[in-house]
Amino acid sequence: MELGGEPSDGQEPQRADAAGEAGTGKPLDLGGPAGPAEQVANLTEPPRGQDGDDDAPGAPSGLGAEQLRALEAVLMVADSPVEPGMLAQLLEVAPARVEELCRALAEDYERQGRGFVLARVAGGYRYQSHPDMAPYIERFVLEGQSARLSAAALETLAIVAYKQPVSRAQIASIRGVSVEGVLRTLCQRGYVTEVGRDPGPGQAVLYGTTPLLLERLGLDSVRDLPPLGDFVPGPEVMDALEQGLHPGG
Repeated sequence: MELGGEPSDGQEPQRADAAGEAGTGKPLDLGGPAGPAEQVANLTEPPRGQDGDDDAPGAPSGLGAEQLRALEAVLMVADSPVEPGMLAQLLEVAPARVEELCRALAEDYERQGRGFVLARVAGGYRYQSHPDMAPYIERFVLEGQSARLSAAALETLAIVAYKQPVSRAQIASIRGVSVEGVLRTLCQRGYVTEVGRDPGPGQAVLYGTTPLLLERLGLDSVRDLPPLGDFVPGPEVMDALEQGLHPGG
């Protein structure tokens, strides 16, 4: 018996080529309803939502799905607000594009009524709980907590926030008491830090607030602090106080 020889019955072997199936003349089936040309087109065409120019399902119209997903991922793992310049470098887009993406995401979350918001605080962006959820957050965070700032610490912190940079002696002159211990506590909490030296005699240390305080207050900068005039008593209140200080008043 010969191996690899011609068939013993003398019939020609049937061969399949690209034109059709073996000996039938029918088109070759490549395994799907679409022909070879359609299958190649399907392989080369990118799926919708994978390209940066396509919209993600449910994403704000006209914005790249990949950029939105990347932005959400970065902000999700960040432990502090991320500046637009840093986000622009990570996404390889212009800072104006980052601002556009963040605004669109913030508006989309608000429309959906989510329990969190994308907020701009301390010069950057971060996720934080929605203001309407404050009672639940307070219940979760403050339950059993006793390490709160004292009234003296809050007064000192307010003076630093509104008058910074300010020295310890200036703070003490406003409060009328020593503030050394209070300042030390505020620095340990990360709300106050040394920001420079007074150019005058003695070169006293000057204090200012930190980005952490802006985060806790939900502010973008110290310029967003409420005006002091909102807390100053009106003329009628001052007159009443003055009258009460006079003998027989």
